[in-house]
Amino acid sequence: MRSICLCLLTAALNAAPVPPPETVQPFGKDFPNLDGLAVGAWWEKKAPVKGKGGAGNPPPTMQVARDQVIAFALYTQQSGVLKLTAQLYPLYPEEAKVARLEVKRGEAWIEVAQVPIKFPGWSAHFRVEGWDGSVDVAYRVRHGESAKFEGLIRRDPIDKETIVVANMSCNSSRTTGERPEILGNLLHQNPDLLFFAGDQTYRHTEHTAGWIEFGLQFRDVMRDRPTICIPDDHDVGHPNLWGEGGKRSERRDNSDGGYYYPVAYVNMVQRQQAWHLPDAFDPTPVQRGISVYYTRLKVGGMDFAILEDRKFKSGPLGKIPEQGPRPDHVTDAKYDPKSIDLPGLQLLGERQLNFLAAWSLDWAGVRRKAVLSATAFVGAVHMHGRRDDRLLADLDCNGWPQSGRNEALRALRRVQAVHLCGDQHLGVTVKHGIEAFGDGPYALTSPALVNTIYGRWWHPQDEKAGPNAVTGGPLPWTGDYLDGLGNKMSMLAYANPGDIQDERQRADGYGIARFHLKRDQVTFECWPRFSDSRKGDTQQFPGWPQTFALADNDGRKPTGYLPSIDLPIGPIVVQVIVEQTGETLYVRRLVGGQAFSPPVFAPGKYTVHFGIGRPDRVSLTGQEPVAR
Repeated sequence: MRSICLCLLTAALNAAPVPPPETVQPFGKDFPNLDGLAVGAWWEKKAPVKGKGGAGNPPPTMQVARDQVIAFALYTQQSGVLKLTAQLYPLYPEEAKVARLEVKRGEAWIEVAQVPIKFPGWSAHFRVEGWDGSVDVAYRVRHGESAKFEGLIRRDPIDKETIVVANMSCNSSRTTGERPEILGNLLHQNPDLLFFAGDQTYRHTEHTAGWIEFGLQFRDVMRDRPTICIPDDHDVGHPNLWGEGGKRSERRDNSDGGYYYPVAYVNMVQRQQAWHLPDAFDPTPVQRGISVYYTRLKVGGMDFAILEDRKFKSGPLGKIPEQGPRPDHVTDAKYDPKSIDLPGLQLLGERQLNFLAAWSLDWAGVRRKAVLSATAFVGAVHMHGRRDDRLLADLDCNGWPQSGRNEALRALRRVQAVHLCGDQHLGVTVKHGIEAFGDGPYALTSPALVNTIYGRWWHPQDEKAGPNAVTGGPLPWTGDYLDGLGNKMSMLAYANPGDIQDERQRADGYGIARFHLKRDQVTFECWPRFSDSRKGDTQQFPGWPQTFALADNDGRKPTGYLPSIDLPIGPIVVQVIVEQTGETLYVRRLVGGQAFSPPVFAPGKYTVHFGIGRPDRVSLTGQEPVAR
């Protein structure tokens, strides 16, 4: 009898664990296999082998030694608040579902927070208030008795005269494994801020496995510096994303607008990638309870607005006349761009425009501003997918709808902000035109980190340079152009692939933006994936680097000047408003203690506000241009 009991006990101990029922199909019966490698009995599941069932390259295994279950961490800190997300591998049912955050004080590790691990997604989210951002602090995340992940919370580099941002996107999941060339370059270049603009993974229905794969590739640069990640279309399982304020999409191509996969899946993706960002400007969810994260992050003297440029954007299907093989592709050379720029179409949406308006007025501790988003406000691409596949216009870029595009660019121009983005799989530098060529802000679009998904090329059909081309440069097709949507743009540099089948000619890489605050300039760089700056390799893509005056992000030509104002001593913020329309013409941060004659661009009456930190101290109304 005793031997039977021992046998039963041994069998029970050796039996496979049973997943709790709520973990088996967390996204509902209509999507039973969604995030399948990280839900239910995940330990029994094997990623499909390459070549079988069209699975492509499998993600890394989710079964690791239990002292390695914390895959990576990423953080931001601002205004006395540290927010840090730790991403864990899937846990067995019997394992603790709690993570701990410790910081080093002297030689001792002190626990400062303990939080539950969120399911689905297996992420842990720490918020620590009263954080001293003026000093470097070592941290480690703990799970159980032996698992830990260590890094450094960097102090805010408020004393630095140059703030360096790495601009990255489109990390192909068809090429698995490490990213040693990119990682080595980034560690050597030592950016103050990492910006991943989207498509961190292309594993559409396996985000947790794909996100862990991404984290393993970049954790050694993310662990010790602030990181911005914003999910884009492929992160939430879409080929394209037209969020339409959170409605449900009924189509896999998403052209009707909204989100195809369940709210719980979308929120999991956003939680894993973006929870650690500073608190949202307005956290009210959009339709169906989908969360939002648009916000700002201050690093040194730079103030970055972080946009969700897909979340409110209209889907094209049924809203505009189709003029190509797909609702979002235009191939009809005779079409009128105005025919698809119709009333009621949204780009950033009213909520984000209100955010940018409020952000433009707040300059406390800020010297310059920039805007970060997923994709470009112009269609700076001619060839899509294949070298001979020409599109006149692709509505997936933020050049459409054109009225929304111009409204967004005016918000950037108002504060002389550059734009950093990705998504287009083609590295470019452009200067936007709104009413005229060159009157808008500069933008750097990063190339794809690994470009095995979708090649793109800049290749004007007439193969001619535009007016005002870059003189003495290595690239033939620069200058002023209209994109396929009729938007004005000045092409300054582009990184076309040579051979999309050769990984050393695909134009893989990333961008760097160096904000020289003392000189009031920005330098854009574009680095090939297989360059090696550690060995003194300074060879960027032809056409880079480029340096611009930050003031030139507003390229309008003054037609007159308002009466001179004697500004008080200190960092002064000046706002000029058109009285007839109530429009803010611009907001400038200036050095006080001197006279300032505000430039204007048309006759009329203007109100001028100014103050310290924000323009709220003194108002002058009825100001009119005077002769100089």
